[in-house]
Amino acid sequence: MIYTKLPSYKFVLEIRQVQPQDIFSVIKIAYESLPEQYYPAVFNQFYESFPEGFLIAEQHHKIVGFIVGLKPDEEIAKVLLLSVTNDHRKKGIGTALLKRFLNAMKNQNIKKVELEVRTTNTVAIGFYKKHGFDVVDTLPNFYQNGEDAYTMKLVLRSY
Repeated sequence: MIYTKLPSYKFVLEIRQVQPQDIFSVIKIAYESLPEQYYPAVFNQFYESFPEGFLIAEQHHKIVGFIVGLKPDEEIAKVLLLSVTNDHRKKGIGTALLKRFLNAMKNQNIKKVELEVRTTNTVAIGFYKKHGFDVVDTLPNFYQNGEDAYTMKLVLRSY
């Protein structure tokens, strides 16, 4: 367990690997905060396929955010989902989740992290750019509603 003290928020945040009993809370956050709707079973698949890339942020025993990543090959990881509850946004929780994920990937000798983000999601694009990601491609009609996505990449150095 790693505890992170966030300066702008007066609590101790725990970032840890998801456990099976956390999945329902994660599904609820995803349903409330993400525009895409995912089948609940997909979260179990994420957990089973790469548990090291499925992290949650917990405050006072309540899950307030999560990140899901996969490792499609030995040198590349992908961030699939990152979400924080609406009432806990802008408090450093997303940054804490992303940094913990990136450090875990560095420890697995991952050289590059990729993700897709809606071209209209300027907040998320700015967030990822702040953390060193660059837009490298556009994927037309990537999302269920036909919206385009940017592919963003980060070459891991010392993060």
